Amino acid sequence: MTAAPVTVVPVSPSPLTEAEVVAVARSDARVELTREAWTAIAAGRAVVDDLATSDRPAYGISTGFGALATRHIPPDRRAHLQRSLIRSHAAGTGAEVEREVVRAMMLLRLRTLATGHTGVRPATANTLAAVLNAGITPVVPEYGSLGCSGDLAPLAHVALALTGEGDVRTNDGTQQPAAEALAAAGIEPVVLAEKEGLALINGTDGMLGMLLLACHDLERLLASVDVAAAMSVEALLGTDRVLAADLQELRPHPGQAAAARHMRDLLAGSAIVASHAGPADTRVQDAYSLRCAPQVNGAARDTLAHARAVAGYELAAAIDNPVVLTDGDGRGGRVQSNGNFHGAPLAYVLDFLAIAVADVASMSERRTDRFLDVARNHGLPAFLADDPGVDSGHMLAQYSAAGIVSELKRLAVPASVDSIPSSAMQEDHVSMGWSAARKLRRALDGLTRVVAIELLTAARGLDLRAPLRPAAATDAVRRALRERVPGPGPDRQLSVEIEVAVDFVRSGAVLAAADSVAPG
Repeated sequence: MTAAPVTVVPVSPSPLTEAEVVAVARSDARVELTREAWTAIAAGRAVVDDLATSDRPAYGISTGFGALATRHIPPDRRAHLQRSLIRSHAAGTGAEVEREVVRAMMLLRLRTLATGHTGVRPATANTLAAVLNAGITPVVPEYGSLGCSGDLAPLAHVALALTGEGDVRTNDGTQQPAAEALAAAGIEPVVLAEKEGLALINGTDGMLGMLLLACHDLERLLASVDVAAAMSVEALLGTDRVLAADLQELRPHPGQAAAARHMRDLLAGSAIVASHAGPADTRVQDAYSLRCAPQVNGAARDTLAHARAVAGYELAAAIDNPVVLTDGDGRGGRVQSNGNFHGAPLAYVLDFLAIAVADVASMSERRTDRFLDVARNHGLPAFLADDPGVDSGHMLAQYSAAGIVSELKRLAVPASVDSIPSSAMQEDHVSMGWSAARKLRRALDGLTRVVAIELLTAARGLDLRAPLRPAAATDAVRRALRERVPGPGPDRQLSVEIEVAVDFVRSGAVLAAADSVAPG
């Protein structure tokens, strides 16, 4: 049963869920700060207000930042200090970051504010919530974050918009100055007080937001890979015997078991598989790209599970530097410098996912290639062409898949092993987690396209096996694709059909078709 769409997300000191972040980022679900959030925010702010009047220096409240943390800032210059911090750190450059990424980042920052550990005023948190609910999205350039001290530059562009500076996009996508958009929405710009500049920018929210969106997409993509692999096994006259449950139990990786079970369900009742399952079939075993699909798709599932575990820890975190710690009785506390902003935990799993994505795509492309070679496709025409020699069939579709896979291998090179010191060697080791997240987003797009090309090719292979009938589930996918793309025939412009297939995968329609007869 499909879960009801999330329309309102309560934001409290408790962790958000992946589904809630996706709902706000992509579906414009509204956010509401809870009573517990208001209480926690007020308690944290009381600590900051006490320290602001103290003679003791407190980092980010009465001192400068980073390498300038030793300078004492007098009270009459502290509002200027916070404003200068945001202006100077809004130093990004490059292409505009996607709306869904910025919204995820804003929501995750809001939830950290709701813990009370950042010391912002309630009004500041309320403004961030209002901007989200108004559909106003700050323009955030792609380059600027080193993934340490959090995603400083991207978050600074968000904070800049809250103060009425910089550019934003309204709900209809129009770009305009932040001051105009805030005024039109009836939102008063924030005048930052002590500690608030740091509180708005010292988080891992960009990295975490992109990780959560990637996990959401990859789960569906890996299930789609199972479908494509099952259709390829079927159309290439492979065997389903290697998918048997007792074989999977000999190597009890949970992802492998899930992938094999899904493929068994998809191939259940296939007349094509049954046609060559008897003693007349002299082949001993299929190529690895067919036989080992559950092992590779399953390993990717287990990698995804690990990434989600890390994301879960981060969702429960309160990242800021310094952080506000209140006494249990709520009557006092302290502000403490720390290193929780370092993005290494996120950077590692973002890179790990990119490796898995590249390998899954590589195997998918190999299955596509087998269809096109008469020495390996067991009786299908060369390149699945209507009139080989006159027509080229899917020859160049495989070129596109191969080019994407080559790019995915480059994107699988870890960003997290790099570090370039910054801030006069105060920040002498950084995570590059933002970069890891950016390349993972490109990698997921590449995997989607490679799987779409395999689906197109495998569906044509199934068409060409007629009058033998595919399994109910794989045939449901083939028929759903045929509603969008014609079957075998003389050459047509293939790029149009590839894009249709990409949407078929990305929209989830491929899984809806398969699950209508074989729930996976």
